Amino acid sequence: MRNAKHKWMWAVSTVLLAVMCCPVLAFAAEEAEEYVPAMYASFWALVPPIVAIALALITKEVYSSLFVGILIGGLFYSGFSFEGTINHVFQDGIIGVLSDGYNVGILVFLVVLGIMVCLMNKAGGSAAFGRWAETHIKTRTGAQLATIVLGCLIFIDDYFNCLTVGSVMRPVTDKHNISRAKLSYLIDATAAPVCIIAPISSWAAAVTGFVEGEDGFSIFIRAIPFNFYALLTIVMMLGLVFFKMDYGPMKVHEDNAEKKGDLYTTPDRPYANAENEAPSSRGTVIDLVFPIASLIIACVIGMIWTGGFFSGEGFVTAFSNSDASVGLAVGSFIAFIITIVFYLVRRVLKFSECMECVPDGFKAMVPAILILTLAWTLKAMTDSLGAAVFVAGAMENVAGGLVNLLPAIIFLVGCFLAFATGTSWGTFGILIPIVVAVFAGTNETMMIISISACMAGAVCGDHCSPISDTTIMASAGGQCNHVNHVSTQLPYALTVAAVSFVTYIVVGFAQSAFIALPVGVVLMLGVLLVLRKKNA
Repeated sequence: MRNAKHKWMWAVSTVLLAVMCCPVLAFAAEEAEEYVPAMYASFWALVPPIVAIALALITKEVYSSLFVGILIGGLFYSGFSFEGTINHVFQDGIIGVLSDGYNVGILVFLVVLGIMVCLMNKAGGSAAFGRWAETHIKTRTGAQLATIVLGCLIFIDDYFNCLTVGSVMRPVTDKHNISRAKLSYLIDATAAPVCIIAPISSWAAAVTGFVEGEDGFSIFIRAIPFNFYALLTIVMMLGLVFFKMDYGPMKVHEDNAEKKGDLYTTPDRPYANAENEAPSSRGTVIDLVFPIASLIIACVIGMIWTGGFFSGEGFVTAFSNSDASVGLAVGSFIAFIITIVFYLVRRVLKFSECMECVPDGFKAMVPAILILTLAWTLKAMTDSLGAAVFVAGAMENVAGGLVNLLPAIIFLVGCFLAFATGTSWGTFGILIPIVVAVFAGTNETMMIISISACMAGAVCGDHCSPISDTTIMASAGGQCNHVNHVSTQLPYALTVAAVSFVTYIVVGFAQSAFIALPVGVVLMLGVLLVLRKKNA
């Protein structure tokens, strides 16, 4: 009897356990089968960023435009389900990007840079540099050339470039009534375009990592002469400065700045009151130069540290393996500590005054942080809709024919993808493996040309896009309204893009940088002379 009762209890327990496990197994099966939206990897995946960019350019209001694009992406992903849209936008989108370690590192770096800029202003370093520049930089041309040279010298990272060049050169360009839009353009045009042709930079490390099965660093070096968009952007900047010309919306901003002293042109000036507090009277040029030098050295050390330099790796290898987010965050924080100690030793600022700069510097960077967060969220929406898969599929279909025109086609595809998604590195990750697969072992020269076309197109699209983090950083560095920066820069970037496209057609047939690059430079200068004559 007891054995029968015992067997009965075991049977009931087994049935109950099976019933309890059924929902768990069913849930696991559902989890294993990943949800794929109906619009995945179709042209609809590109609609959210296109809508956001169009609205930003039409309405001149970037926050609501980005959010509308995000909302459309959430609706497309969820199949127009209210609950699914809310979950995707907030949980997978905003909360997801703000909990991503790389993004948090960039935000920390941004905030620390804002605090350091505030410190340098309060210590009187920026004002002292402005007084020094008055005696050494006496013309608008000289101020713009100094900005370009400094931008080319700070080639380690585009984020670092944007904020550092902006904080150093803003007092100088303001003295010579150069508009904030023009300053932001010069900053942006010497950020990503210079980093992509600098062998020791975070961008070189990124590209090297995407060239699988090949010597990535060697290919990057050999691709530099073929990176026409980056090289012609530098020619474009120098041409604008020496010809003393502007066109499109930029001309309106420059005329207002030069003739009326209005650096902003539009009523919205988010950074106009960022530096109203009187600086210290004890500040000298060293109070600007020393923090900037500390920042450069500390950030370089931080990046090679994350790449294993202090564990025995070589400098180049460590840079290739570096984590820019962690390296820049750690480096900037170390420079921040060094700067405070330096000011205290020099008795330029009190400790309490240094600490007052912490919230002030954070507040100065709030617009850039907000735009970056929304731009990252929009990118998360396009990723979840398979925008990259759609473009990669279209690219593979084209790769079969028109070999000589392929570099020009890759350049256009890279432009479009980076413009729509706001990321250069993501574009590298999609297109470079395809290019390597098409040309590896068959035509090495065309592989290098096509990789350079991919890099150039990605930088061009990133340069034009309102949702690009580099473009956002350039607006913050120049303390310019973001939409003003985008709308004034766009005609210049498109001019260089058109000349670069023609140059890639030439190099596709000539397969030599010694032939194509001079053609591109002459064509670029010729276009500028025609525009100058037209606007005269």
